[in-house]
Amino acid sequence: MRKTVIVILSAAAFIAGFLIFYQSRQIEEQKVPAAPETSQQIGGSQKWGTKTDSQANVNIVVTPLDLSPQSAEWKFDIGMNTHSVELDQDMTKSAVLIDDQGKEYRPLTWKGPASGHHREGVLLFRTITPAPKSVELKIMGIADTVRTFTWQLNR
Repeated sequence: MRKTVIVILSAAAFIAGFLIFYQSRQIEEQKVPAAPETSQQIGGSQKWGTKTDSQANVNIVVTPLDLSPQSAEWKFDIGMNTHSVELDQDMTKSAVLIDDQGKEYRPLTWKGPASGHHREGVLLFRTITPAPKSVELKIMGIADTVRTFTWQLNR
């Protein structure tokens, strides 16, 4: 009889502990913020689209993260993938942002790996003021090609 009581109490304690652990875990999962979208809403009215260029066995995907006139920096998420070309270009020298008047802006910095067959990082530019009607991101020198990505801006 005593063994039965001990077994029942042990089982009840185990089940109670499991339920407490499981319930607290569900609460923590609800608190985790949703992952940010790859396209951010700019100016409350527009979503920036992801652009892709696949030339010379290199696939480049570019998504503007922030092109708001109020931002201190404009940011572009850039992913590059290949199996045949070394991706070791200095992105601050390979990329340029061009406004609708043809004026060119060099990147401030590249936040990402310096080389590899699969690179992803963020390219940062100083905010263009006044905000242009459109911007073009030009990436040169990767597998001897020029790639252009264009976005229309709502002012």
